[in-house]
Amino acid sequence: MEPNGGSHLKEPLLGPANGHPGASPAARASPRKERTTKKVMFNVRGMSCASCAVSIETVVAGLKGVESVQVAVLQGQAVVQYSPEETDARTIKQAIEDINFEVDELQEQEIAVCRLRIKGMACTSCSESIERALLMVPGVKKAAVGLALEEAKVHFDPNITSRDLIIEAIEDAGFGADLISYGDDVNKMHLKLEGVNSPEDTKLIQSVLETVEGVNNVEWDTVDQTIKVAYDPDVTGPRLLIQRIQDAAQPPKCFNASLYSPPKQREVERRHEIMIYRNQFLWSCLFSVPVFLFSMVLPMLPPFGDWLFYKIYNNMTIGMLLRWLLCSPVQFIIGWRFYIGAYHALKRGYSNMDVLVALGTNAAYFYSVYIILKALSSDSFEGQDLFETSSMLVSFILLGKYLEVVAKGKTSDALSKLTELAPETAVLLTLDKDGSIISEMEISTQLLQRNDFIKILPGEKVPVDGVVIKGQSYVNESMITGEARPIAKKPGDKVIGGTVNDNGFIIVKATHVGSETALSQIVQLVEAAQLARAPVQRLADKISRFFVPTVVVAAFVTWLGWFIPGQFHLYPQQWIPEAMDSFELALQFGISVLVVACPCALGLATPTAVMVATGKGASLGVLIKGGNALQKAHKIKTIIFDKTGTLTIGKPSVVQTKIFSKIPLLELCDLTASAEANSEHPLSKAIVQYTKNLREQYGSDSDHMLDSKDFEVHPGAGVSANVEGKLVLVGNKRLMQEFEAPMSSEVEEYMSEMEGLARTCVLVAIDRIICGALAVSDPLKPEAGRVISYLTSMGITSIMVTGDNWATAKSIAKEVGISTVFAEIDPVGKAEKIKDLQAQGLTVAMVGDGVNDSPALAAADVGMAIGAGTDVAIEAADIVLMKSSLEDVITAIDLSRKTLAKIRLNYVWALGYNVLGMPIAAGVLFPFKGIRLPPWLAGACMAASSVSVVCSSLLLQLYKKPLHIEDAPRPAGSSDSASNLV
Repeated sequence: MEPNGGSHLKEPLLGPANGHPGASPAARASPRKERTTKKVMFNVRGMSCASCAVSIETVVAGLKGVESVQVAVLQGQAVVQYSPEETDARTIKQAIEDINFEVDELQEQEIAVCRLRIKGMACTSCSESIERALLMVPGVKKAAVGLALEEAKVHFDPNITSRDLIIEAIEDAGFGADLISYGDDVNKMHLKLEGVNSPEDTKLIQSVLETVEGVNNVEWDTVDQTIKVAYDPDVTGPRLLIQRIQDAAQPPKCFNASLYSPPKQREVERRHEIMIYRNQFLWSCLFSVPVFLFSMVLPMLPPFGDWLFYKIYNNMTIGMLLRWLLCSPVQFIIGWRFYIGAYHALKRGYSNMDVLVALGTNAAYFYSVYIILKALSSDSFEGQDLFETSSMLVSFILLGKYLEVVAKGKTSDALSKLTELAPETAVLLTLDKDGSIISEMEISTQLLQRNDFIKILPGEKVPVDGVVIKGQSYVNESMITGEARPIAKKPGDKVIGGTVNDNGFIIVKATHVGSETALSQIVQLVEAAQLARAPVQRLADKISRFFVPTVVVAAFVTWLGWFIPGQFHLYPQQWIPEAMDSFELALQFGISVLVVACPCALGLATPTAVMVATGKGASLGVLIKGGNALQKAHKIKTIIFDKTGTLTIGKPSVVQTKIFSKIPLLELCDLTASAEANSEHPLSKAIVQYTKNLREQYGSDSDHMLDSKDFEVHPGAGVSANVEGKLVLVGNKRLMQEFEAPMSSEVEEYMSEMEGLARTCVLVAIDRIICGALAVSDPLKPEAGRVISYLTSMGITSIMVTGDNWATAKSIAKEVGISTVFAEIDPVGKAEKIKDLQAQGLTVAMVGDGVNDSPALAAADVGMAIGAGTDVAIEAADIVLMKSSLEDVITAIDLSRKTLAKIRLNYVWALGYNVLGMPIAAGVLFPFKGIRLPPWLAGACMAASSVSVVCSSLLLQLYKKPLHIEDAPRPAGSSDSASNLV
């Protein structure tokens, strides 16, 4: 059998989060220069098999200016990226039509994507306002704003708008915005330059770098003397670029370049925001605490507070003046942020928490100013100011915001730990032609390039993704895949960057570096998931639209409800506290209603829980692509399992052969293997490997293959090819029937016997005569039975759908405990079965790993892809199981259920707090129990509600897997195997 990873070394260990896998060779052709590219999508009719796709890709890739081609047979689509300077869509369309395919629709697409850091969001109303502002920008196709993540992802047409206009739209809405990333510039590095003293030097270095093959873009920062270079890792790398900069200097000048890691913008801004809130809270306390003492404490402690009642002019006292002077900086300097937020919100036609705070504090402050003015102008007027209400309210809200920002920072802890897994340095080797080590050098991991050779000693971390070329060891992959047991690695096996080499010395050839590593892709996928809004968030969005206006009306009604009865003496006068009148009492109740209501807690209920859950899932080896997948997974009632590579290990082997004619076994296997050589199906690989082993036994060349032509895949049936002038059919009974190959009773009996033993019987026909059969066995995964049993206990029905024959399928299903089986189903049929179940009102999940599973994964409510499967399957799935263990199906569903329960709890708390808090603040209990909520205490309650919701979400960090199976050791590298089903 092929060593794990021996082929497809160019394929990523994890499919891209945003892209199309399976790019043609054109996609990896010459380096991309900084030039305009366009993308066009064709609907192609007439494609029937993989060879059609290859034909189209070959023809189109040969056109001048075409940079990448992806053809999807099942979808009947072709996506081409090209340079408009060298070709156009009509030329590409004509080229496809020239090879007898019909192109019946033409859509030009040129969509750019940028990610932005958003500053100043406080609640759901803020994120909704930004989304509306972005969607109003001409050319913006789609915008998603994450409140908890504080990011926006914008899809736009670069021909109509630009990044600057998008940022300007956000700033016009009253928020700050900084660019995080733009387009496909994922492979980039920052260099710190020394010896650059003039604009001429700058231009020289920039021009030298731009002429390097593989460099896409060069950006210069003259202030920090740094340069950012975007490059194609297939063509060039950081060491070469640094060398070019050094070589550009003409004596006596000397240029030096070194890697520069700019501080992580998110963490820098998070710390900055925490510091701002902390400092503002401390400054506000400096003024608010004395106001509180002069208003609420010292007057109750005669003779210590008697001096506060000394009159300065008429009835204005020292206490009034001091409280006014101390409160004003809090109201207008420290609290200025609330005015700015309220202004921008009202300007855009919506309302948020800042509006409530500004209204409440202004009501208390300006009423107090009115009291002072009346006291100055009258020697008989008596009134109580409310300066302590204004100042303490601002202080408590700032304290709440400070605690909230600190807590929100912890929601991304799991993701931060992932990003820190890769080691800072690696040992780079120089090898001679015989593979002997000539030299070794310790360099920064960021300087590693594709095809570098790296030495990894026991206990060291693997710096980048690669393949073992020498040595054997066990590698601990728990930090990436969640697999607790070390995985055996030998030459040919893949290793993942960030994992730990346990006990052996290995030499690894780098295959994926920088943003292409599995670790980087996991981080990108989880970040995208955290930005995606869960459907349950719509409840908060709907409430937020009318929440603040409702609260303002409720506060006004509360004031009227207390003021009018007070004026007409409709309630006992002893209810009014000493030193107050009915107006002040009513005003305090109204202000309390304004500030006790908290829209922030509602807005944070869902995104914080999703952030923690997706991060926790990633640390357990379960990658959940967004809140939508997370929410749907908790409703799953039926799970459809593929067989090969999902319920089984996915490494089948030939265990028995049978000859039905006089053809020698070796000749039969040679013809079969030659026909199967172009197939990626696990059964094909097993047959090819068996033939190689058989040749070795006979002493012949194990790698020799006969010439094969007209190779064609028959989905769900097998393959056909012309080998040495003979029509060779390799597949199941249906393939034989399609080609009218007669089935003898001996063949039927042998098939029944093998299928009864849960073996797949592969028939081989030469020139439409069945000459032999190969029995292939693929052992079940050790955990399969227990997982199916546990799912049943969770109230979930398991179904197996496979392209294999009925007898084998039933035998496998019986062994694992599945009662419902659909066999001999092609890829489209799998998707149809899912739609039939969905029509019955069931929420259906699909678990698969291969190309033939991608239509079903896309059709299912929740698609779960085995992480060791194909890029296409991973791309189509909603959830990726990195460890390829079935127990993680349970983990994904259970984590979803726990997260949705936590979101509901957060909503219950946030809504319950407002439902209970507002009536108490309005004074419902005051007539009966004398309980009154002063405005400053109401503000403290509001702040506490947001913090409590975030802390509630953080409890998901304590999540434990419900089922953990310790099974027998797996074959070396089994966690990384690739199984491409056709």
